[in-house]
Amino acid sequence: MNMNRRAFIRNAAGTATSAMAFPTLIPASALGKNGFVNPSDRINLAFIGAGNQAENDVKGFLPDKRVQVTTICDVNRKSTGYWDGKMGGREYLMELVDDFYTRENGKTYKATKGSLDFREVTDRKDIDAVAVLTPDHWHSIPVLMAAKAGKHMYCQKPLSLTISEGRAMSDAVKKYGVVFQTGSQQRSGPEFLRTCELVRNGRIGKLEKVVCGLPGGTPDFGKTGQLTAPTAVPKDFDYQTWLGPAPEAPYCPARTHVNFRWNLDYSGGMVTDWGAHHLDIAQWGIGTDHTGPVEVKNARAKWSKDPVWNTAVEFYFECIYENGVQLIVGSDAAQAPRGITFHGSEGQIWVSRGSYKVTPEKIDTTVIGDQETRLYKSDNHYRNFIDCVISKKPTAAPAEIGHRSVTIAHLGNIALLLNQDLKWNPEKETFVENFAANQLRSRVMREPWGELYRKYKV
Repeated sequence: MNMNRRAFIRNAAGTATSAMAFPTLIPASALGKNGFVNPSDRINLAFIGAGNQAENDVKGFLPDKRVQVTTICDVNRKSTGYWDGKMGGREYLMELVDDFYTRENGKTYKATKGSLDFREVTDRKDIDAVAVLTPDHWHSIPVLMAAKAGKHMYCQKPLSLTISEGRAMSDAVKKYGVVFQTGSQQRSGPEFLRTCELVRNGRIGKLEKVVCGLPGGTPDFGKTGQLTAPTAVPKDFDYQTWLGPAPEAPYCPARTHVNFRWNLDYSGGMVTDWGAHHLDIAQWGIGTDHTGPVEVKNARAKWSKDPVWNTAVEFYFECIYENGVQLIVGSDAAQAPRGITFHGSEGQIWVSRGSYKVTPEKIDTTVIGDQETRLYKSDNHYRNFIDCVISKKPTAAPAEIGHRSVTIAHLGNIALLLNQDLKWNPEKETFVENFAANQLRSRVMREPWGELYRKYKV
């Protein structure tokens, strides 16, 4: 092949829209000798969002020699207020990237670019892939624009702010044939793979019930929870763009950065924050990656009384699938132990990060045969994304799977807000004969961002 890797990736984007259409390509290992990849052959990766999760994800991608992190985009230059009150922002991450490449190359590296506007990133021809790591309310528009521009994407979970936005994102990824990885990294954990293969192959008998135990509350991750009074916007923070499609609201530190997740204008609280992870594994184990429940019932919640934070601090709801499996989601550890518990007619499995427990233990000694159901195996979520950008094969957590998983969390929040039992049609993605619930599948977007969303929605 005379074509370098970046040109190959750029030309291949959009050529495949289904797993059956992906061609067999040269493996990544064949494109570099002794682990070395020419800079011209590396995948140029830009980050849209430089907050809490972005630092983890930058550190996850940097060691991959097939990747060159070239650009950091964020509306905040540099400040505290991120995880545990620590530093974040575009210049903070630019320095982190430059320091890494300085150590790697043995000479000073100051080439990482900074950007205020994500549209500059999606428009650039020299960028092959983007990581969308913004707050939830800022996922859909960059994803839609990047998809049309042919950029492959790694997008953090929860995938979407609303059901409608998630559907639009998944449809755009499919239409433009780009590779997409939802940041549901538990799909790349061996304990979750093992658990779901045991369940899917009937080792615990007929699956009857799945219990997802999520944290409750609104922890002050950014150490800004007391700063709820309106105040002047910091000069290096474009707060109006940060609000973007969300409603107008006065600036205060408690509203932004890592603590955004406790306000329903920007996220869904613990129901979506942890629900996007554990409900994703529930879907995987049940075998419903491309569908969802048909009913949500018995929803109850206590809501935050904070001046700025308004998400559920305690919650419980049940989902019923067409095959009769019951999914219970709750924040009370006595009712729903933290993690995911699969209950079958002949045993059960509890799984959480780093461990799982099978009852009876002898079930775990069984071997899953080659002719049985074997699930997607990935041992590194970041590397899996880059592998798939090169091979054009599906990732461990494609857009449609990410959308279907977080939809369950959205269904739960809608049932909690309305305090109603709801019937759901997962094929049409509409509530059955419930106007109020159907209105909550989407949100009105503040202009001019609503117009931009409608322009790129497929």
